[in-house]
Amino acid sequence: MNPLIKVIIPAYNEQDSIVHVINDIPSIVDEVIVISNNSTDNTEINARNAGAIVLSENRKGYGYACLKGMEYISIKNEKPDIVVFLDGDYSDYPEQLTELVAPIIKDNIDFVIGARVQQLREKGSMTPQQVFGNWLATFLMKLFFGATFTDLGPFRAIKYDKLLALNMEDKTYGWTVEMQLKALKQKLTYTEIPMKYRNRIGVSKVSGTVKGSILAGVKILGWIFKYSFK
Repeated sequence: MNPLIKVIIPAYNEQDSIVHVINDIPSIVDEVIVISNNSTDNTEINARNAGAIVLSENRKGYGYACLKGMEYISIKNEKPDIVVFLDGDYSDYPEQLTELVAPIIKDNIDFVIGARVQQLREKGSMTPQQVFGNWLATFLMKLFFGATFTDLGPFRAIKYDKLLALNMEDKTYGWTVEMQLKALKQKLTYTEIPMKYRNRIGVSKVSGTVKGSILAGVKILGWIFKYSFK
């Protein structure tokens, strides 16, 4: 029997990219849920026309949007086996979702990260501060927890019951690292799959600004140090 897979896509003003993202998601996915996080453009209309379920989350923050998607799933009668998180900017290759979920389906792994490895990244697709931030965060996770993560990639898949058990709470920039830290704490099985990565459509709301980069960095390091001394 094929597993039930749902995709959560947080999106803030991604009208030019969201249709590409939705259209490239493989047919093995049961439902695509786009959460418009205070969008002021045609993101919601375009996503709905492309066949996605569209929700609105007016509280600004990546984590808020992800939690809204999870809340929607929780009230549905039929619960998924796997939840995939994917950005709405078309920097990831949604068609690689089948590769992303394969370790869960075939090997019973709990949690899979799509790793944006250097050799598969388009030039300029990650800013120097993103590359450094990823390196520092994963280095610290290795140092404190013996982790083998190399990336905080937002394209990720996790068993739904394991996701619920993580009791996710971060509302903004720390969502991805919180998930990885809690997965380590709860001793989930995990792996990484090398993923292609391209220049996003539009301007990044986090890495594209100095303020966004600093706030994200502070949040990520805060989570790591918080968990290191628990």
